[in-house]
Amino acid sequence: MTAPTRPTRKMAASKTAPTVGMVSLGCPKALVDSERIVTQLRAEGYEMVGSYEGADLVIVNTCGFIDSAVQESLEAIGEALDANGRVIVTGCLGARREGGDNLVAKVHPKVLAVTGPHAADEVLAHVHQHLPKPHDPFTDLVPAAGIKLTPRHYAYLKISEGCNHRCSFCIIPSMRGDLVSRPIGEVVREAENLLRQGVKELLVISQDTSAYGVDVRYKLDFVGGRAVRTRMQELVKELGAAARSHGAWVRLHYVYPYPHVDDIVPLMADGHVLPYLDVPFQHAHPEVLRRMKRPASGEKNIERIRAWRALCPEITLRSTFIAGFPGETEAQFQYLLDFLGEAQLDRVGCFAYSPVEGAAANALDGALPDAVREERRARFMQVQAAISGARLQRKLGTVQRVLIDHLTPRGALGRSSADAPEIDGLVHVTTRRKLAVGDFIDVRIERADEHDLFGVPASPAKSSTP
Repeated sequence: MTAPTRPTRKMAASKTAPTVGMVSLGCPKALVDSERIVTQLRAEGYEMVGSYEGADLVIVNTCGFIDSAVQESLEAIGEALDANGRVIVTGCLGARREGGDNLVAKVHPKVLAVTGPHAADEVLAHVHQHLPKPHDPFTDLVPAAGIKLTPRHYAYLKISEGCNHRCSFCIIPSMRGDLVSRPIGEVVREAENLLRQGVKELLVISQDTSAYGVDVRYKLDFVGGRAVRTRMQELVKELGAAARSHGAWVRLHYVYPYPHVDDIVPLMADGHVLPYLDVPFQHAHPEVLRRMKRPASGEKNIERIRAWRALCPEITLRSTFIAGFPGETEAQFQYLLDFLGEAQLDRVGCFAYSPVEGAAANALDGALPDAVREERRARFMQVQAAISGARLQRKLGTVQRVLIDHLTPRGALGRSSADAPEIDGLVHVTTRRKLAVGDFIDVRIERADEHDLFGVPASPAKSSTP
């Protein structure tokens, strides 16, 4: 989960305009939904505030994917109700039902309204009903790229909604619907606005980035007056060109290992976008993948990984996996560990399987005890920690381009091309040089552990382009 943007109880709010607080929970896709809601509210003249008491109304954007996220979202709604009392709920949890009733309304009947995910217009309509908008919204100036809840130097760029897959462990399609790709011209215009606003890294997100444009049969749209197909390959080229003109990075997330991804990797080798692929493999054993209803096999994935590294030796591969899926045998789990050893992935996350209400996997036989699921997750991460540590050791003595995220008493914390914000490692830079968040700097790596790199500036001259 991304860290929630939650109103505090400290800041006083101006009462010159209606005031709204926003609590944003869940994944980057939910964060983009929150940004769009906030942007429209600001455009209409509402004031966004950081305190419950200073808000006339609070919006809570929820996550409902796994049990812990459901609990966090319900607690956040309760906190907002206790501190403010006027709450509108949106997001994935808003689509969950229990015993035929809306789960949020059942647990918190005092909320003003509940919507599902990617329902900005519906949320705005509820805000207008319970807190009429001001008469002069045009006096509030809003940047062309909208209001962002991320740091100024990076931003998430959502290219589609929904998913056409029906993975047995997932209920996202039932909440967010089938794939709906945004027109490529609209996506590129948003990217250009973000870059003009000073963003140094665009993080491309969706439920299935590789499927971009499938739903519209790759129809033509216009980018800068040129006819361009709404398709992943063209999108990567367009975003790469826009980013290079501003000295910025583009990073691809949620990329399914379809054959046409092989055509994207050479663009990474040529510097169009970062040599980084976030590929959700989930498992490696064919039978487990079949039960998961995943669209690939472990053997084919190994072949594809080898091909990608042959095309772009510096590529960073990250993935996520599930341990303890219903019916997973010890032999099948060992097969997964063997896959890790062969694949040598750079960055990996693993979840112990958690039943999700409404998921088809709940009906599968062979459910494993919680202790077994957690023990397998721990073993998985122990194996991967050794792999990640060894791969980072290979970077000792190299010079890495680093984007500065935070300043520290000893220097700064940043990320290399191999590190996405919040989910991957960091580069600890020791220096007395004056740096700023959003700067690029070349760092000579002197030390590494299982997660992070440590180094010093490679040269006395500071650089601010990738």
